[in-house]
Amino acid sequence: MKLTGQLDFLEMPAIGGTLDRLKAFYIAAFSWSFTTYSRPFRKALMGFQADAGEAPAKPLPVLYSEDLEETLGAVENAGGTIVKPIFSFPGGRRFHFVDPAGNEMAVWGE
Repeated sequence: MKLTGQLDFLEMPAIGGTLDRLKAFYIAAFSWSFTTYSRPFRKALMGFQADAGEAPAKPLPVLYSEDLEETLGAVENAGGTIVKPIFSFPGGRRFHFVDPAGNEMAVWGE
């Protein structure tokens, strides 16, 4: 079921022939699967950062992990670059990484 205002699709740049490289990265790091021309339903939450010192310059997709250290290792092994090591925040911990196309994302865990 689709809900008005709920994140349904996230599009990130894959410029300069990096699509195959990005697909390989997300398969290796997170076991994602890809279907050409398909938009499967995804439930997601959205948040806003009002602290100018912490707010990202652009939207920051945040993924969840049950094992943050394992996921950080998978991201590095798949070719991602850690740009903020694991840090604590109220409610959990997270790290930020950049994928092979330069898109920054974060992963959080409890």
